[in-house]
Amino acid sequence: MKVIKAIYNFLVGDMIILIGVLVLVGVLLLIENVSALAVIRPVSGVIMVVAIIAIVTATLAREAYSKER
Repeated sequence: MKVIKAIYNFLVGDMIILIGVLVLVGVLLLIENVSALAVIRPVSGVIMVVAIIAIVTATLAREAYSKER
């Protein structure tokens, strides 16, 4: 179990990042594969950049404002 946790901490480091990126990948897959969402395809790159910035900001804000600090 310690090995799995060490690998998780090395690759991801935080649950917010993991969940956020998984949700982002799911949304981008929906945009790419659902024909009704074809209108949004040209801005999918912008959606990805904004989502990654929001995920990193949420993680940093949680670390900065935690009571354990």
